[in-house]
Amino acid sequence: MHAVDARVLIAEDNRLDRKLLAAYLEGSPYAIDFAEDGVEAMECLAREPLRFDAVLLDRSMPRMGGMEVLARIKEDPRLRMLPVILQTAASAQPEILEGIRAGAYYYLTKPYDAQTLLAVLGTAARDFAQYRELQQTVRRGTECLTLMQSAKLSIRTVEQARDAAAVLVNACPDPESAVVGLTELLVNAVEHGNLGITYEEKTALNASGGWDEEVRRRLALREHAGKVVELTMERTHAELRFTVRDQGAGFDWQKYIDIDPRRAFDNHGRGIAIARAMSFDRIEYRGNGSEVVAVVKTA
Repeated sequence: MHAVDARVLIAEDNRLDRKLLAAYLEGSPYAIDFAEDGVEAMECLAREPLRFDAVLLDRSMPRMGGMEVLARIKEDPRLRMLPVILQTAASAQPEILEGIRAGAYYYLTKPYDAQTLLAVLGTAARDFAQYRELQQTVRRGTECLTLMQSAKLSIRTVEQARDAAAVLVNACPDPESAVVGLTELLVNAVEHGNLGITYEEKTALNASGGWDEEVRRRLALREHAGKVVELTMERTHAELRFTVRDQGAGFDWQKYIDIDPRRAFDNHGRGIAIARAMSFDRIEYRGNGSEVVAVVKTA
């Protein structure tokens, strides 16, 4: 599923704001369902949990507010990966931090701006489309991987990273959650580690739609020809340990373990935090950040 096919549930109690959102999204690639409060939003999600690709929540609504809706979404195994966009004031740092801790990784500010609205919806829907594609790949995996004690792979491209993650996570108790985190760590190792695409460069590339082309261009450069990402998996009696090691210069990984409210409106940069919160029981970066160990408990 691509962002152009995305369906968004908007929970907004203010009639004028609903009309404004409808006007901004008229003719856009997004189909919209409206809920007038949090209770109605949860009824829609419970009735058709696979219908939506993103949820846009007003924080303050009668009967059930946005934070309570968010909490219920994250408690439901069918919905917890569904991207939630919270509306907030740009200066409300404590509110943004509270939402991040509760699982909202996408933000939109009032008063609305049409271009920003479309950009945020695009980021959320694109991320969820990638997650759904990974889920489908994982479901084609084989149960024999639960018997595997160790594995070692050398990965060069983003496509290889996604394929490797989709296969190896079948050794995990919950492969559909693990695949999100392992894919993020591997793709990060390829693009940022080996190819040296900076955070600022990826922001611009995402905005222009040029990320895929730039990754292919850098992979073809002689300076990157021999670089690989090493992925190892080891099983003990109580856990699975995935170690990802790239050949880059490292990065300031501490900035990305949690989402900084100042970066909450960026078009990327939430993957490591999502991996830590929803895919693994523990993540440990080593040295300069070119090596990371992700642990899944099995007992």
